[in-house]
Amino acid sequence: MTAIASFLQQAATLARRAARLIAMPIAALALALSMPAVAQDDTQRVVYHVDFADPTRYSATLTSINNLINDAEQKLLPWDVHLVLVGYGIRFATDDPLQGTPYAADEDLNERRAELKGRLQTLIDVREVNVHLCDVTRNEIGLSEGKLYEGIELVGSGVAKIADLQREGYAYLKIQ
Repeated sequence: MTAIASFLQQAATLARRAARLIAMPIAALALALSMPAVAQDDTQRVVYHVDFADPTRYSATLTSINNLINDAEQKLLPWDVHLVLVGYGIRFATDDPLQGTPYAADEDLNERRAELKGRLQTLIDVREVNVHLCDVTRNEIGLSEGKLYEGIELVGSGVAKIADLQREGYAYLKIQ
């Protein structure tokens, strides 16, 4: 092998090694930038999903939210809790009986409505829980915005809101 060929072979080897050394940190940076942002503090960030009709299960959801906040308070941690109502969850956002819709109130809901409404209102007013209702569901049954409980925010799509919050690092909970 001539000296020039040997030199060119060594130069090519060094160039490949240099390219790998440069490419690895760039690839690591690209991977880090593509990952969802995760909070750098101790804030309890949680999104609860309600798409079911059962008042007992909904009551358990409200209890879970309260327990989470109580725990955060005891640990002196801030919290940011969201409750997203989709589909059957609309039953828990209004006093309207929703007659003639798939979400019509039943006897169990009618008996517990005042209690559940009061607990939800306390979570909104006192515990600063963010409550969102899927506007697709509301529009589907033609319920006017004025019939919703105070403090409930309409969002274009409930499942999209949940996905957005998860992308921002919120834990997803759905009480079974």
